Amino acid sequence: MRQDERLSLILEQLADNGSVAVTDIARQLDVSTASVRRDLQLLEEQHLLSRTHGGAVANTLLYELPLRYRGGRHKDDKRRIAAAAVSRIGDDVASVGLTGGTTTTEVARALVDRDGLTIATNALNIAAELALRPNLKLIVTGGTARSESYELVGPLAEATLAGLNLDLAFVGVDGISSTSGLTTHHEIEAQTNRALIVRSRRVIVVADGSKVGRLAFARICDIHGIDELITDASAEPGEIKLLEVAGVKVTTV
Repeated sequence: MRQDERLSLILEQLADNGSVAVTDIARQLDVSTASVRRDLQLLEEQHLLSRTHGGAVANTLLYELPLRYRGGRHKDDKRRIAAAAVSRIGDDVASVGLTGGTTTTEVARALVDRDGLTIATNALNIAAELALRPNLKLIVTGGTARSESYELVGPLAEATLAGLNLDLAFVGVDGISSTSGLTTHHEIEAQTNRALIVRSRRVIVVADGSKVGRLAFARICDIHGIDELITDASAEPGEIKLLEVAGVKVTTV
């Protein structure tokens, strides 16, 4: 297992449980305790945890994993989701919006060979990957940068989006459910994502199965604001059924 995958799993366990033990992590990941201690030291240097005797505890602000540590266990799922998402870009689609996130980043990577598309995004990492593609026209919103998600958010981002009309938007979320709609960890990010959704003729949520049925802090929009969810086969079947009853097309890959 690569180090970035180990770090992601350690942080996910900290976010879920508040603490981890070196011996437990070593056993779960089938690595030496020395490797786990080095991983914990690296994360402590980045102020993402505090080491204790025999393990580590979460820092107070560990409610959202930085983008570089998210999605390690679902990378293949995200690539399949992205491939399905890009297949929705037909001849009638000239402009595409992308929010930030690990799954939307995979969507961006999957569409780089398309010709003639205009891509609008508030995600700095996506913009960096697409900026040198001569076959694409790239529009990047202004805004305040969030280090956790690499997204530009706030009034400047929303003002940019207010002047656009998009054919299709791919939206990443931290949670989606039939009752609570689309949610994310940060309220300002939610507002900016909502602004992109409002300016889009068609909206597709791309989210791995762990996000389905999950509720995060800030509400983006209700479930009637989207047209389709593309997810993977690990999504909870009962929640998928409820989403379909609510009128959302659900595609699993």
